[in-house]
Amino acid sequence: MHEWALAEAVISTAIKVAKKEKFKKITKIKIKIGELQQIDIDTFEFLLKEIIGTNALVKKTKLQIDKEKGLLKCNVCSNKWDFKEVIKNLNEEYGEAIHFVPEVAHIYTRCPKCGSPDFKIVEGRGVLIETVEGLR
Repeated sequence: MHEWALAEAVISTAIKVAKKEKFKKITKIKIKIGELQQIDIDTFEFLLKEIIGTNALVKKTKLQIDKEKGLLKCNVCSNKWDFKEVIKNLNEEYGEAIHFVPEVAHIYTRCPKCGSPDFKIVEGRGVLIETVEGLR
């Protein structure tokens, strides 16, 4: 399960930050999830809590998970469009491919204005740990 690997990576990274900062306990982890990842937030949060429950350093840590809207911008005509426009027109197989590797969006979509496959992902890609807070 992709979400399990991401959850493990988030907690592992937070623990490394806590050790570097000499935290005795992590009190809060703030996470931003890009819409292109297409992660089920409830499942992801459940998995994070499962992993947290096994380590005293992160036990009872508050999680803040924010979703970042997917925004794409055409490099040809400068048109900007929402990732939701892309995903509603894709079949399940292509959507799954983007879930695992967001950069493949370039294969399955085009600018809705000019039809170019040359665009950049402006926002909404990846999983980012914004902050790790703790007690020293």
